[in-house]
Amino acid sequence: MQPKTYSKTALGAAILVASLGYFVDIYDLLLFSIVRVPSLKAMGLTGTALTDTGISLLNIQMIGLLLGGVFWGMLGDKKGRLSVLFGSIFIYSAANFANGLVHSVTAYGICRFIAGLGLAGELGAGITLVAELMPKEKRGYATTTVAAVGVSGAVAAYFVANLFEWRTSFFVGGGLGLMLLLLRVGVAESGMFSQSKDASNRGNFFALFSSKNQFFKYIRCILIGVPFWMVIGIFITLSPEFGKVLGVQGDVNAGAAIAWCYGGIVVGDIISGLLSQYLKSRIKVVFIFLSLSVLGIVAFLLMRNLRLDHFYWLCGAIGLATGYWVIFMTIAAEQFGTNIRATVTTTVPNFVRGAVVPISFLFQQFRTFYSGSILLSGLTVAIICFGIAFLALSRMKETFHKDLDYVEEFL
Repeated sequence: MQPKTYSKTALGAAILVASLGYFVDIYDLLLFSIVRVPSLKAMGLTGTALTDTGISLLNIQMIGLLLGGVFWGMLGDKKGRLSVLFGSIFIYSAANFANGLVHSVTAYGICRFIAGLGLAGELGAGITLVAELMPKEKRGYATTTVAAVGVSGAVAAYFVANLFEWRTSFFVGGGLGLMLLLLRVGVAESGMFSQSKDASNRGNFFALFSSKNQFFKYIRCILIGVPFWMVIGIFITLSPEFGKVLGVQGDVNAGAAIAWCYGGIVVGDIISGLLSQYLKSRIKVVFIFLSLSVLGIVAFLLMRNLRLDHFYWLCGAIGLATGYWVIFMTIAAEQFGTNIRATVTTTVPNFVRGAVVPISFLFQQFRTFYSGSILLSGLTVAIICFGIAFLALSRMKETFHKDLDYVEEFL
């Protein structure tokens, strides 16, 4: 295969659409966590039902992400990165609009499932497209830009949710997504994808399980990202519940905690991306940030009677420590050949997001085992998630200097 060069305009257009698409993706993905309490109260739920139903709806959304990840990933390798990028944006935008019209938990669940299906495709397609268009020396800068712009969508979701009631917040997300579709013109398809159309096993998700080496390489890509969504799905989403047990001086607002956390993640993604370019290593940076995340969780569980503003600062610090999502996604894109890259890069983050389902199940089981203690439950789940992440990272190969213009051969 001969490498293809692209104009600055084409590269800029791809980075812009991928970044803004991820911005709306994160906006929608985290909006539910932010408006969980007021939206469910509007439907008549109170007390423990707010927590239990909220976890159930989050799990439904994550199941949609799991199924959508496989579908969009295979489609991205068979039909192209752009078809997935814009198709997924349309679906999750439509689901957002519909979510603003629901009046029952059942309808709420259906909308979150459809939104999950749509949300599953955008990030993987965007990262794959940008990684394949950029020269290897600069792709770290491009993926860092996508991640930094994208995760700030959580901060935007918090401010929109504060300015408007929860239904309007969903309408805003839907409108932003549909506006993105107007940017289709000028975005180029990946030349690597075009050149690999005749490759065998193109978009064959099950080929990833054809050999022991391929399978474990794929699984390791997933496991190093699990702590990120464990922190978001358990410690930050349930921060009001943790705040009460920790004696925080004031009522913790989940939306504010998420906004502070994602504000930290924006900074962390920028730092991790630039540090990766400086150290010329992905693996070293993930190790550093996983270690910082461990320290952040220990501080979260040990500190007592914090002022409310100090608690939010702590959430921001934890977000910064877990800000290795950009490197995690870049590693996934760099591990496999062009004929299966979109499948991997799309399914990996969604399996990580979907890991919230078994993680929250374990959390609930440990709460029963520990007689309702969410602190011990959270600590136990964190030990498990970080343990497997460090183990997986120790077996991964460095990909910083890897040329992506090749086809994956399967046995």
